[in-house]
Amino acid sequence: MTFQSTTEIKVKLSFGDIILSVGRLAIRQNKIYFEYDDEFLDRGYEISPFRCPLSPGLKTFDSNLFDGLPGVFYDSLPDGWGRLLLDRKIRSIGVLPQQLSALDRLRYVGESGMGALVYTPSETEDTAQDELKLDSLAIAVEQILEGEAGEVIEELISLNGSSAGARPKAMIGVNSSKQKIVHGGYNLGRDYDPWLVKFPNSTDGRDAGAIEYVYAQMAMNAGIEMQNVHLFPSQTSPGFFATERFDRIDGKRTHCHSVCGLLHAHFRIPSLDYEDLIELTMVLTKDIRETEKMFRLAVFNVLAHNRDDHSKNFCFLMDSSGEWKLSPAYDLTFAAGPNGEQSTMVFGKGRNIEITDLIKLGIESKLSHSFVDSVIEQTTSALSRWRELATNHGIRSSNVNLIQTRINKHS
Repeated sequence: MTFQSTTEIKVKLSFGDIILSVGRLAIRQNKIYFEYDDEFLDRGYEISPFRCPLSPGLKTFDSNLFDGLPGVFYDSLPDGWGRLLLDRKIRSIGVLPQQLSALDRLRYVGESGMGALVYTPSETEDTAQDELKLDSLAIAVEQILEGEAGEVIEELISLNGSSAGARPKAMIGVNSSKQKIVHGGYNLGRDYDPWLVKFPNSTDGRDAGAIEYVYAQMAMNAGIEMQNVHLFPSQTSPGFFATERFDRIDGKRTHCHSVCGLLHAHFRIPSLDYEDLIELTMVLTKDIRETEKMFRLAVFNVLAHNRDDHSKNFCFLMDSSGEWKLSPAYDLTFAAGPNGEQSTMVFGKGRNIEITDLIKLGIESKLSHSFVDSVIEQTTSALSRWRELATNHGIRSSNVNLIQTRINKHS
């Protein structure tokens, strides 16, 4: 493998049955430029209405944010685990990661990314549908985290796609019985659905997957919309958490855009309030039902002590008709935020948020008193099952007790 830096990338929007040329990205003297194609402008698809709206001519962006990319394309880049894998790979051929521009990294995303955006030229290749063993993949993940590389890097890169987040992930295909798992390549057969499975990182305990699975059960009991989830068995842990992908529906792609990318609100610098998210939801979707979903998420995250509720953990979906809606919830688990505070605040408060604050949030968002009260009651009831569900799924007693004390603070 040899490395040659990319100077231009073509961007397409692929819904499966509809593929449109969006425009092109170019880099000159370390400055990134973007221009929409005229035909795409005529189509009227607003793929990023706030920070990269449809308009003719060259656009440039802050070089100190998102590697100089507009947020809509930065959303396609993996961070955390995915970035680590590519950096290890590129070092193995004698290239420093610092030599890769954002366009070089998009080339490695190619057609394998989350959502409907695809990039050419591409370094990605279609993969064989070999059966996978999750315990074996977990061992390969541990090797990477411990500094070893070898032959496992190529497979893990191809399995990662452009998934974000710190925890190692793999894109997989799962059959209806959940008994067979294959590589989650581009062309899954009819017998398989696209899923994403997570593995513990170096700071997680072995029961991290089981904790996230129980949180998903409680979230759904609280009325939160989620994709199907499953806890795959493991020989070394309570299980691997997996979820059906929401960016692939009936073999077609859906355009995904995080709040981070939509607003250029960097997820590592908390600056958002749930007031902002609820207002954003109404402006983008124009649907009160979607704002109700965002309010439910706010209530659950605060009461369940999920303080990793940063701007990349909220996402909107746009279909081929150009309509937006809030994505199903994801990354819901027990987590400490920056300095122990919620990443997304409630009326400027990052800690010591009371139920009265959540009620005020709902009322000021023009939601009915009865709806607000019912959401809080439903969420509290769902969280009351933590100890029972956690014990049934093999979560360590120390974690059961720790999380229970945090949940109790709002009960």
